Amino acid sequence: MSQRPPSPSDRPGTVQEALDRAVLALRAQRLAEAEGLAAGVLRSNPGNVAAAQVLGQALLLQGRAKDAEGPLTRAARRSGDPAIETLLARALADLGRGDEALERLRQAAARRPAYPLAFLELGDELRKLGRFDEAQAVFEEGIALAPDAPGLLVGLGYVRLNRNDRAGARRLFLAARAAAPQRHDAQVALAGVMVQDGDYAAAAEVYRQALQARPDDATVRISLAKCLLEMGERAAGEANLRAAAHSAAQMAGPAMTALASTAHGRFFLRPSAAAKFLGAGA
Repeated sequence: MSQRPPSPSDRPGTVQEALDRAVLALRAQRLAEAEGLAAGVLRSNPGNVAAAQVLGQALLLQGRAKDAEGPLTRAARRSGDPAIETLLARALADLGRGDEALERLRQAAARRPAYPLAFLELGDELRKLGRFDEAQAVFEEGIALAPDAPGLLVGLGYVRLNRNDRAGARRLFLAARAAAPQRHDAQVALAGVMVQDGDYAAAAEVYRQALQARPDDATVRISLAKCLLEMGERAAGEANLRAAAHSAAQMAGPAMTALASTAHGRFFLRPSAAAKFLGAGA
């Protein structure tokens, strides 16, 4: 459904009011509204970095990296702002221009004061490319410059996992959770290491904590279910798999795989029988 045009009383009276409304729309995932408001601010004030940032985020969240590239490039050239450079790198990566994205992220990470997200995205991109030494160096530099950024501890923890250093990864994930107890990625990462170590009871408890903040996270619920099944708690495990399968159609397959792959799960010869058992699609 198309959005109605704003009436005169709806239209923002000042640039700052328009920008504030754009930020609120972005947070509420009203992406077309955020895009329109931020673009309007940039027409009247092309150097407004905050408006360029909102516009870039709104376009990227709509999968429109090509549309985001132009305004982000202009804003980066004017401002040298690391947040804008990081968003531009994300757009370039989405467009398949990985080398350019890495260069932009290196520029953003070189800015001072340090912008932790630039280190996080640069380290993650290098890790995905298998360049673990470089990724580790980026995360370690970021942690030294921004010790209050737990996301960098999580990123370095995944590098340690890639190097099969589960003990080191666990220490980093524990440190990230201690610094930010409700941080979802730290909880999920920590629980994942616990699963690899066969510590299913501890992992299940951490997954439960993660679900308290995000009860609709079906992927985490399936992970919890697998732990419960490995512990022999079949009824609780299957209940969580049913809840995950009911949450979204695309989760039925992962739920059926989890049911069949654990030591105390169930195996069905026909996928339709497994789907019926889980109530998928009901």
